[in-house]
Amino acid sequence: MAEGHSQNISSGQALLYLTDEQLRQGIEAMFFAYRGFTADPDRILEGLSYGRAHHRAIHFIHCAPGTTVNNLLAILGVTKQSLNRVLRTLIEDGLVKSHVGRIDKRERHLTLTEAGEALEQQLSDAQRARMRDAYRKAGPEAVAGFKTVLEAMMDDEMKRAYVALRDGR
Repeated sequence: MAEGHSQNISSGQALLYLTDEQLRQGIEAMFFAYRGFTADPDRILEGLSYGRAHHRAIHFIHCAPGTTVNNLLAILGVTKQSLNRVLRTLIEDGLVKSHVGRIDKRERHLTLTEAGEALEQQLSDAQRARMRDAYRKAGPEAVAGFKTVLEAMMDDEMKRAYVALRDGR
């Protein structure tokens, strides 16, 4: 076995026995990385008097145009009252359109307006730039490992929603 390969196995096996301190450091790194990941969009949203809930709604409506309110509720894991408050603002401000379902008239389907698409692009551009830079610095193996860790942290229901969204594109 090549020496480099045995070192990879050793370091990989060492990760199976992380100490509480190493896990705490990972949790803290995740916390600060999330703050960095949301910082740029937060600045953009703040100028518009929106918050992260607005950003998440815009993001997932963009990813699945025509999605229903119920589907968005399931993806976001928020209360109907909370989502309705966010959607009402986005609709009133001309960023989201709500259409009555063709088959089921009780359903409301959501799409972004041109202004909503422009805001989504601005928010996503900021996050893509940060992700692209981090991925370049970390390298392809680390990126694959990071994705694996993120997916392993999802419970079954979250993972199903993630896979459905990802595969639906």
